[in-house]
Amino acid sequence: MPRSGRLRNFIREYSESPRTEKISFIPPFLILALEIILIIHALTLHETYVVILTTILLIISIIEILLVGREIHEHYMSSTFDRILTIRLDDFVLQRKEKNVKKIVEDFIDIHSEYKNKRNEIYHITCQIMETHKEEAREDALIKKLKPFIKRRKKKNVDQIIKAFMKKYPQYKKYRAEVYEKTCQLMANSKK
Repeated sequence: MPRSGRLRNFIREYSESPRTEKISFIPPFLILALEIILIIHALTLHETYVVILTTILLIISIIEILLVGREIHEHYMSSTFDRILTIRLDDFVLQRKEKNVKKIVEDFIDIHSEYKNKRNEIYHITCQIMETHKEEAREDALIKKLKPFIKRRKKKNVDQIIKAFMKKYPQYKKYRAEVYEKTCQLMANSKK
């Protein structure tokens, strides 16, 4: 039964792989089928030279299938590793409430020693997580300021609201598109 377990794992990995990898796995099987047909035909005609050359091509096709399968497996393992690492790091960052990336990385590696050789990946993922948390906090603060600001306005023109909001809160000038989007969302929700 271990073979069927490996086959099930490979089928799951294949189904979750990108479309280009799925497509690259098909041609070697087509070539393999054609080579088997050629070998059978050459055997019926007693062409030993053709049988030998086609057998060599058949072996090359089998090796190509194995290599593509291995590449699919490695890609799957890498993406699974990244996904698990990101989840663990996100939980860790939320628990620590630390702002220093270097300190977070060192503490995480101290606790999870299995990631000792992945310091660069941990550093980059931590930076991405912290940037995401920073954007979420900015968005929450923006919504908290926008909701009462919109309610106080008598005129419900989006451009006028944004202009007045930017005048009152100049720190959001860099995020004009986000302010516009949130204003439209909040106004649409208030009309419902």
